[in-house]
This record gives sequence, C-alpha cells and structure tokens, in this order.
Amino acid sequence: MKKISVFLFVLSVLIGTSACTQTNTSATATSFLTADEIPTVAKFMPLPPKPEDPAFENDLRRYEWGKTMRKTKRGKLAVEDADWRFEYLAKIFSEPFGMTISKENTPEIWALLERLDKTSEECSHKAKKRTMRARPFVQFKERTPVPADEKVLRKNSSYPSGHTTKGWTFALILAEINPERQDEILARGFEYGESRVIVGFHYQSDVDAARVIAPTMLARLHTNEDFVKQLQKAKKEFQSKK
Repeated sequence: MKKISVFLFVLSVLIGTSACTQTNTSATATSFLTADEIPTVAKFMPLPPKPEDPAFENDLRRYEWGKTMRKTKRGKLAVEDADWRFEYLAKIFSEPFGMTISKENTPEIWALLERLDKTSEECSHKAKKRTMRARPFVQFKERTPVPADEKVLRKNSSYPSGHTTKGWTFALILAEINPERQDEILARGFEYGESRVIVGFHYQSDVDAARVIAPTMLARLHTNEDFVKQLQKAKKEFQSKK
C-alpha cells in the first residue's frame, strides 16, 4: 500500500509539471549573441505603465477581455500556448510554415531555431532584470487557467513577455525563410503572444514590448557571422524541400 501511495505521489508530480520548468532540447544550445551584444532595453524602451498611468487602462481592459475568452476555443489554445519549450514552438509553426519542422526533416532550420531559442531567452532575461513588474494574476490575487505555472512565474518580472519575445522571433525568421507563407506564420506568432494576455500571465504592454524587442534582437543578429551562415543554410534547405 505504501509503495502504491509513493507511486501515485510521484505520478501526480510528473503530471503537474509546469511547461515553464520542463527542459528544452535546446538546453545545451548556445546563444548567437554574448551578454554584451544583446540589446540593452533600458536604453530604448520605456518602463511599463504604473497603475496610476493612463496607459494602464488599456492593460486593464485587455486583462478583462482575456478572462472572457478563457472558456472558449481560443482560451483552450491559450492554455496550450503556455508551453514555451522549443519542441512545442517547432510544432505549432510547422502548419503555417507549410512544412514539418523537426530535427529529422529540417536539420538546418532546426539548428537555427534551436540557437535562436537560447538567444531570445537570454534577451528576455536581460530585459526582465530592469524592473520587477507584478504579473496580472499576482497583482489582482486571481487564479489562472494554468495553475501549474503560477508558482514559478510569481518570482520573475512580467515585463517584457518572454514567451512573446521567443514566439515573435520565431515568426519573423520563419517568415523570412518562407515569405510566401508570411501572413500565416506571423498570424500564429501574434496569436502566441496574445495567449499570454488571455491566461493572465502578462499585461498587453508586456506583450507589446516583446514585439519590439524581438526585431531589435534580430537586427543585431543579422550582423553576426554565425547567425548569417546558419540562416543561409536554413534557407537553402527550405528551397531544396519545396
């Protein structure tokens, strides 16, 4: 009986593991940029709006809108989008990209995205160090539809959205590789960021900031020799598989 209880406990822990704490396959990948090369957000982005600022009214409206979406089909997708693992992003962008993105099917595109995954994470972490903004669910003492993520997300800043930075980065680079599908790719990338507002983990201004940071990071990446070489390999691979 004791063994059964232990087994059930371990099983419950595994099932409840947060998508934010699961290991990426890109855990061993290296960033294209060094810490010094990553754009310094404090030099070109404003601080997030405070509750007394007029701009915060839009954050509140969007937060309330998000809550009305939670029991819809869109809300279900937002819960799924709480997963920010590299494998999940490769999967959700495969359909709009028009090709299965995998280590086996598209090794060069996979290698590019794997390092971009790490680069965008480090970019987000650097930006978040600037200010510790409470997330909406923390500020209003409310639950979210992704309770498994709440504990870990209480401990880091809401501004900017790390999920959105990563998702928008992937969308922009995949649209560059396959411009014929740019609208579909960008729509999914936009949707991925919007999901963070729906589940209550980010304010709209957090998401908006991330959509500025991602292309800023990519602008710097296009001056990086390793990135440019891998991007060319990815483009060549895509053309060979069309």
